Amino acid sequence: MMTGRWYASWQSWSMIEVAITRRMAQDAQRMADEMGALRNSIRKGKGNVYGFLGEMIFAEVTGGTQRNTYDWDVEMPDGATVDVKTKCVTSPPKEYYDCSVASIGTQQHCDYYAFVRVLKDLTTGWYLGALTKGQFLERSRFLQAGVKDGDNGWSPTIDCYNVKISDLNLDEKQPSNLYGG
Repeated sequence: MMTGRWYASWQSWSMIEVAITRRMAQDAQRMADEMGALRNSIRKGKGNVYGFLGEMIFAEVTGGTQRNTYDWDVEMPDGATVDVKTKCVTSPPKEYYDCSVASIGTQQHCDYYAFVRVLKDLTTGWYLGALTKGQFLERSRFLQAGVKDGDNGWSPTIDCYNVKISDLNLDEKQPSNLYGG
């Protein structure tokens, strides 16, 4: 069970911070070791522990169930499916930071994309919000591999779509709407 969850709100955006327990980190590492490197993995399996922690955080915050299929990661109580996208980071998120989905990931069959960030040291994670797959594709901008992003100077290693954290949906008053419903 998670401890230290709190809701942070700024002028135009919100997020939920979660303290990652030792047990969560151990469980995520075990799942990552069992999975190994997947085909088309950007980090060749080295990011799996962060991905599993992101799924755990999202499922706990929203009441979903981790299922980890090829097309999606979490099933919501109403049956909606969510692909959780997690980034390993070295600092807390800012509203103008981007959330990414690899171009190949847009072929996955899911209802929502949810976005989580996890500190590299595995101590803290942030659930940032979600969008329906359609909303994400409408609001995101395409970034070509190797081409510097004019917004932040980042050059993606693969083609991807990005959206600002401030453009995600997060409704702390209606937990059933946390995933963009």
